[in-house]
Amino acid sequence: MLMQFVEFILPPLIAILELMGIFVVAVSAAIAFWRYLKGLLFHAQGDVKFALANGLATSLEFKMAAEILKTVLVREMNELMVLGAVILLRALLSFLIHFEMKQIDHTES
Repeated sequence: MLMQFVEFILPPLIAILELMGIFVVAVSAAIAFWRYLKGLLFHAQGDVKFALANGLATSLEFKMAAEILKTVLVREMNELMVLGAVILLRALLSFLIHFEMKQIDHTES
């Protein structure tokens, strides 16, 4: 009974987390693009790279949360290996984005 409840509730929850990640990427990209255009047109100082990287890192956290929840639904070893590879790649991307954010922060200080 508990497993049926989990199998019923997890797919919508996973979809919501995925959509939240997509929304964060879209909003972050739009804001960063707006800051970029504002900098071009009005010569205003803006931290475009840092804002975009921060949004991407946040969205990856939502996406990784969805992937972690997917591990509960895995039935076969092949699915688990693919899911593990996706989680590993997203964690690597998150690490690289955080590294880039630190580099941006150090060059501006």
